[in-house]
Amino acid sequence: MNTTYYLACDLHTDCGRIILGTLIKSQLNVQEIHRFPIKTQTGKSGAVCWDLAALEKEIFTGIEKAALLDLPISGLSASSWGGDYVMVDAKNRPLQSPGFGAGRGDISTARLLQKLPLNAIYAETGIPLMPLHTLFQLEAEHRADPVLFQRAERFLPIADYLNTCFSGVTACEESLASTTQLYNPKTHAWSPQLLAALGLPDSMMPRLVPSGTAFGPVVDGLRRHPALLNTRVVATCSHEKAAAIAAIPARSEQQWAFLHSDNRSQFGVERAKPILSSMACDDGFTNEVGLGGAIHFFKNSLGLTIVEECRRAWAAGGKNYPEEQLTRMAVESGPAKAHISPDDPRFREPAHMPEEIAAYCRETGQSAPVNPGEYMRVILESLALAHAETLGQLEGLTGQEIEVLHIVGRGARNGFLNQLVADMTDLPVMVGPADAAAIGNVLVQALALWHLKSPDHLRSIVATSFPTQVLKPGQGLEKKIREKFRALSERREQAQPMAA
Repeated sequence: MNTTYYLACDLHTDCGRIILGTLIKSQLNVQEIHRFPIKTQTGKSGAVCWDLAALEKEIFTGIEKAALLDLPISGLSASSWGGDYVMVDAKNRPLQSPGFGAGRGDISTARLLQKLPLNAIYAETGIPLMPLHTLFQLEAEHRADPVLFQRAERFLPIADYLNTCFSGVTACEESLASTTQLYNPKTHAWSPQLLAALGLPDSMMPRLVPSGTAFGPVVDGLRRHPALLNTRVVATCSHEKAAAIAAIPARSEQQWAFLHSDNRSQFGVERAKPILSSMACDDGFTNEVGLGGAIHFFKNSLGLTIVEECRRAWAAGGKNYPEEQLTRMAVESGPAKAHISPDDPRFREPAHMPEEIAAYCRETGQSAPVNPGEYMRVILESLALAHAETLGQLEGLTGQEIEVLHIVGRGARNGFLNQLVADMTDLPVMVGPADAAAIGNVLVQALALWHLKSPDHLRSIVATSFPTQVLKPGQGLEKKIREKFRALSERREQAQPMAA
């Protein structure tokens, strides 16, 4: 196999990167070419939205930097977060800056539930209710600005919009489509029932394509660079979580689960078919699509967002703590004297996260933490305990006993948290790669362009190219702490059931 090169536009809600992937035989190397913050701005209505113009400028700056390396780039693709979208006209020109998902779908949720009950929406989409999903954002925007929808030709999720900019080809890749709550994972098509509830015509929905669909060459504006003359745009796994799971170096003979650990955490398994039972709905499990049409059945929960919100609150008070320093302080503080239920609604958008944690502890009869190290220990132990609770639910719903857990994403860099997860789940844990989303983006491109043979071949490339750390359980907390956490969870559910 010759050396082949790929560009991945790897977008997360806090930052974006242009990554160069170099594949030589069975070895992949990834190199960051350009990094930039993802900016927001205030829209015409006064609401917060993503700064689309700034995003595009940074992306094309990064692509040009990569082109100056004078390497023959075979593929280019974008992957991004889900939920948000761009409304475009008939020439795929944006008609608005994409709205920032948080906040604007809350009222919409209540309105849609008057038209369709929760169990009907879940049976159709396999996704529990969450106001940031595209379904609710579209409903809210349609009501607020009907003229926009008269002018718009279609909507496109963020990464699909960018791939359209790169190629001129308009399509929506299935992994990202499945995050919208407008997609049916059984039929692998848009849901007529939900489109009718929204009052949206079928013509507004982009064409669906499976993960790893190769489009044509890049647009003329990019072809002026000699390095991009033969570059093809690929719809990789356009949802960054699906790209990350595609890059898990799992062995097919094992019963494995994944933990995509980032600002939010997704704990689940790959399956052939969705699980759409009422129990799965009640427990808040999601069905989304991955590489090869696999179903990712998982629970979506708060993750390191809680840490980031504490850091933000302390920084506002003049104390800037890097996450690595906070983790060291957590280790030094010793076992936590209290725990929280991380998915309690009060932790989603608090005015001051440390104060919210302290209040929760006092209200549940526990000692509140008194310094950043103790806060961090409470958070990390609680996240690990919540993952153990999810594991029990997952095994009950699937009838599948998990043998090993793979952790990928930014959280894979937090060794202390990963050991806590191993201890609390009582599972061996394989950690890495942390850059799984970018790696998956690159390797799905290689698969689409016939440079790799199969998804198993893709995963074997990851296994030989990137080190993984093996963590054994049994070095941390005791069973009684898990029982204490379970009691807290039951108390929370009795007092205030958490909205999915």
